[in-house]
Amino acid sequence: MIERVLALIYKEFLAVWRDKKSRMVLIVPPLLQLFVFAFAATLDVKNVSMGILNRDNGEQAIELIERFKGAKVFSHLEMLSAVEEIAPLIDTQKVTIVLSIDEQFSRNLDAEGQASVQLILDGRKSNAAQIIGGYASTILEQFNRDFAAHVEFVPQNTELVPRNWYNPNLLYPWFTVPNLSGVLMMLVALLLTALSVARERELGTFDQLLVCPFSAFEILVGKAIPALIIGFIEGNVILFAAVFFFGIPFEGFLPFLYFGMFLFLLAVVGIGLFISSLCSTQQQAVLGTFAFMSPAVMLSGFATPIANMPYWLQIVTFVNPLRYYLVIVKGIMLKSIPFSIIWIQMWPLAMIALFNLVATTWFFRHRLG
Repeated sequence: MIERVLALIYKEFLAVWRDKKSRMVLIVPPLLQLFVFAFAATLDVKNVSMGILNRDNGEQAIELIERFKGAKVFSHLEMLSAVEEIAPLIDTQKVTIVLSIDEQFSRNLDAEGQASVQLILDGRKSNAAQIIGGYASTILEQFNRDFAAHVEFVPQNTELVPRNWYNPNLLYPWFTVPNLSGVLMMLVALLLTALSVARERELGTFDQLLVCPFSAFEILVGKAIPALIIGFIEGNVILFAAVFFFGIPFEGFLPFLYFGMFLFLLAVVGIGLFISSLCSTQQQAVLGTFAFMSPAVMLSGFATPIANMPYWLQIVTFVNPLRYYLVIVKGIMLKSIPFSIIWIQMWPLAMIALFNLVATTWFFRHRLG
């Protein structure tokens, strides 16, 4: 049995290596996506265009405007002369935020020690608007503290000093790159396994495989192991790039990550083999792969927190292997979480892998029969 399985594994590696298109798909796109998404897929907001309507022109209003000019986030300030200019600027997306200062701003500050300004944000960019609003609020709060100190007014409030654990400088690649390792490993393993049986059927070699002394289990093992090895190599390349190119610290125990990576790839390979057993052509296999990939990524917590999803969708995420691996890889890399906590994420992966492989073996035998 071992000799037959090794012969199948060798055949699968040859089939992938001799096909130039397969080599390109396995090497170039994952690396390209890693570097593109690591820099492009970011929620950091920079180079914001801002509109300012200053109807005061007093000393305090000018001081406030200068603070916005000095902020690196706001790269371009558009000075407005009338309220009617606000709507067209936001409608055409020339600015994302407008600061409106009324005529009494400086006078109220000098007389009463308090005044108000208006921030108008483009709600079509909901996430960016919240972040930009936070930047603007920080500048306004600092202006308020400096003015209070200048007039010797001590406000009776509590100052919060945030401390960010595991990512002190809030560098977005520290969040993106570990997540991408799971997404790209899933993509490679799914494509390899989904195309394997479909390629045999399309090229007419599947009938030859059936007349060979291979059982259904041996065929599946011979097609699963190459995908596991290539996916594992892909994961190590991304891990190497994360640590040595992006400078992301690795705080945990590497064998724990490798064990979680193995269970994750095993679960993904089971899904890929199931897709492959359903498809008759490689085109169908590719479409099936991406039909699974899109919801799997969206329901993994990669882009949006799972807790923000509707309750019925949160239940669906329990059968998504990517959900568990993202917790494992970020927890081990950034937090060095102990195995007792990692296991809470690993045993569902093991159950998903077992179910997928058993179901695929049964279905494959049924199709062969």
